[in-house]
Amino acid sequence: MKYETVSENRSFGGTQGVYRHKSQTTGTDMTFAVYLPPAAQYGKVPVLWYLSGLTCTHENAMTKAGAQEWASEYGIALIFPDTSPRGEGVANDDAYDLGQGAGFYVDATETPWAPHFKMWHYITHELPELVFNNFQLDRDAQGITGHSMGGHGALTIAMTFPERYKSVSAFAPIANPTESDWGRKQFTAYLGADKSGWSKHDSTILMREKGYPGEVLIDQGASDQFLNLLKPEALAHAMMERRQPGEFRMQEGYDHSYFFVQTFMPDHIRWHAERLA
Repeated sequence: MKYETVSENRSFGGTQGVYRHKSQTTGTDMTFAVYLPPAAQYGKVPVLWYLSGLTCTHENAMTKAGAQEWASEYGIALIFPDTSPRGEGVANDDAYDLGQGAGFYVDATETPWAPHFKMWHYITHELPELVFNNFQLDRDAQGITGHSMGGHGALTIAMTFPERYKSVSAFAPIANPTESDWGRKQFTAYLGADKSGWSKHDSTILMREKGYPGEVLIDQGASDQFLNLLKPEALAHAMMERRQPGEFRMQEGYDHSYFFVQTFMPDHIRWHAERLA
């Protein structure tokens, strides 16, 4: 699996790289970023996947989350994938929350999205094979996190593949998409009107049905301007009903921005480091 180097920069003693490859899954060029901490010079290191939210590329969290300093300290690699396929010939929509930049971490089955919008398979199969075959990463020590749409992706993927992801957290996840306009719109477009296929992409439903075998960390801004779309209370209730170990923290005064993410990023990287050690 070949890739090309777009850029590499020194960061906190490690290397922040951006790479591009031709994806067989999406049928497009895909760009992703990998941060390797200094410890990667001496052997394989644990991995933390970071899935971004609506409108984002690999670059948003890479430049705004302030994660590299803490990843360097704890000896963890970071992977920042893109949020959707892109390019000429890839379906799109005028709305910011559908189409390019809004893949929702599902495999689309409906026209015109199905040919390229295969983000579930890309994130869980193709990209992992590429990075584990080419970087100093420990396949047996993977964690996953994300923000907003990416928090939705991180939680649903972790609960679907708990044997693979030894730790999971989320920042302001879209917590109950089957009951929100951030979910019903996209699932109808990508997966069709038959709601029977939606539930496996809803973290509240998955929490009720199966939960996660380890602890879960979720941070939510109490002043988030999108609370009615995120529906954090649904996931919190599901965690309580299941008696899911972990923490669900409402952070007073914080909104949905990357100022919120970067504030609590040290806690999340420490959380993953302790569980991936």
